[in-house]
Amino acid sequence: MPNSRQRHNYAMTSPASPSTAEHERSVQNASPGAPRFWLMKSEPAECSIDDALAAPDATVPWTGVRNYQVRNFMRDAMRVGDGVLFYHSSCAEPGIAGIARIASGTRPDPTQFDPRSPYYAAKSLPAQPRWLLLDVRALRKTRLVGLAELRERPALAGMRVLQRGNRLSITPVEPEEWRDIVEGLLAGA
Repeated sequence: MPNSRQRHNYAMTSPASPSTAEHERSVQNASPGAPRFWLMKSEPAECSIDDALAAPDATVPWTGVRNYQVRNFMRDAMRVGDGVLFYHSSCAEPGIAGIARIASGTRPDPTQFDPRSPYYAAKSLPAQPRWLLLDVRALRKTRLVGLAELRERPALAGMRVLQRGNRLSITPVEPEEWRDIVEGLLAGA
């Protein structure tokens, strides 16, 4: 369903940037109940925020992740209840299009076992799956907040999505960045 060119690009396994490393340290040091925040990219032709809101319980499985760093975020750091900036990518107007929450833990992504799927992974076996998915529950559609608008805010300068060369389909968002977007840019939207 949600899709990104990066999701099936095996070469995107560069070392973590300082912002990712800092986020991973803050995740390790956070209390177990502390909320975490993520930006998750989806191609609207595959699954838009409107599609997610129209799905049963406004929940969609986040399939097609084919990047080890992103898979590891899902497996090791993402928890039920974490906040999500639902981002439309690979479209005429990319940007944050909605707010969502992580709705489940991870489980094997069935598309990796389906030879008809564009996400088929021949070396992945049901007894040892390589790729995972989790469910995302859309909470609300927002006005579109594009990259240019995000770049105008000094408080967001460190956001991974704004870094040159970043193509990861899921990136961590610091609590301060989340607040600046949700309580600042999207306040009253």
